[in-house]
Amino acid sequence: MASIKDVAARAGVSAATVSRVLNEHPAVSPDTRARVLAAVAELEYRPNALARSLRTAQTRTIGLVVSDVLNPFFTELARAVEDEARALGYSVVIGNADEQPRLQDHHIATLLDRRIDGLLLSPADGASPLLRETVREGSVPLVFVDRWIPGLDGVPVVRADGCAAIRDLVRHLHALGRRRLAIIAGPAATTTGRERIGAFRAALAELGLTLPQEYIGQGDFQADSGRRSAAGFLELPEPPDAVFAADNLMALGALDEFRGRGLRVPEDIALAAFDDIPWFPHTAPPITAIAQPTRELGRAAVRALADRIEGRTASSVTLSARLVARRSCGEPERT
Repeated sequence: MASIKDVAARAGVSAATVSRVLNEHPAVSPDTRARVLAAVAELEYRPNALARSLRTAQTRTIGLVVSDVLNPFFTELARAVEDEARALGYSVVIGNADEQPRLQDHHIATLLDRRIDGLLLSPADGASPLLRETVREGSVPLVFVDRWIPGLDGVPVVRADGCAAIRDLVRHLHALGRRRLAIIAGPAATTTGRERIGAFRAALAELGLTLPQEYIGQGDFQADSGRRSAAGFLELPEPPDAVFAADNLMALGALDEFRGRGLRVPEDIALAAFDDIPWFPHTAPPITAIAQPTRELGRAAVRALADRIEGRTASSVTLSARLVARRSCGEPERT
């Protein structure tokens, strides 16, 4: 592997001059710059990223810690983050918290040790002392994406507001004749979990409907919890006639449980989900879902983090989710 001294010797200049050319310093003549770049190409020289980071105090690397990389929402989010980061000259290191706060903190500590320039985080919950200490010390620029931790001032949040779309969904179910509406809620420790059940309850109240405690299934954004909650609803003396799952994996778990018990969707029970995914249009029946602008969220989060890293002001960004009506709630086929 060629060194900077090899490039300097080939171009007939000093190593310092090669360094100035590679760092686009203006005090280099066009002829010298051309000779150095030709030597770099001939020798296939690659600068030592670690040495450069020690000189510049930057690694051009950002961290992304997501709650569950197997959740299609976070998979698409990670792809968007990587694409936008690459366009801005950054690499991305991804950590999967698997909805476990301790694993989340492990990834945060590891990324900080690797001298990342900034961190994108979708927190598993709000109780992490390490995370709060990181924000308080300001040791690395941080941006929350999708989820956030209230009370941590100065940290931009890039998220989608799903409240209006949930209200649209409840009205949609009501118009289709559904009156016994249940929810498989996400963890109360997460902002998205609290926001979605709050919006669902408020939308029911606007229509004069209540949300009985037995119509609240406590999920954890995993498919198994969707199955358990769906089973619990079906054991009730008066089961719900519609179920809203607060994320896509829980909706798939509920669909499995309904099918396993011989129920037909939507004829026997309606099903809707938060977080649309590419295969929902192809399930039987196609699932009505609330779609977040996932790729836009990822791109906006990277731009906000780059602003913080490079000393510019970064603001929070709130985008809007939307209802996508298909057939799983009893919609006419033309819909």
